[in-house]
Amino acid sequence: MQELSFLYNINDIDEGAKQVISHAGEAKVWLFIGEMGAGKTTLIKSISRALCGEGDFSSPTYALVNEYPLAAGKGKIYHLDLYRLRSADEALDIGVEDYLLGGDYCFIEWPQLIMPLLREGEYITIHIDTVSDNDRKITIFR
Repeated sequence: MQELSFLYNINDIDEGAKQVISHAGEAKVWLFIGEMGAGKTTLIKSISRALCGEGDFSSPTYALVNEYPLAAGKGKIYHLDLYRLRSADEALDIGVEDYLLGGDYCFIEWPQLIMPLLREGEYITIHIDTVSDNDRKITIFR
């Protein structure tokens, strides 16, 4: 498993997003792990803006899944927030396998419940750690 780490300041979130994109490789399933308030949703919004252009990017906490079209109609991004789910069965009920296997980008917050559904090598994991009020450490595992 390869690992890469870097720091970014939340006031320059777009630069952090560019770094994540440049180090993600060909992976379409991205798992975002970090404590509450670490900036998972904020980073995903910035990554989505970079890949889609302008748009309305919001947290899918209550909807569970948001869908965004990529620039030039070249696919989609599915942003899933699984925080409120209690079991892998609930994830299956919302069709998580369809998102995982669909070939589009799939950005998942709080993915711990669905880890047994994933095969190593088919996803990257992005850990976000709070270093200070404005600084974050990103570690990408491939």
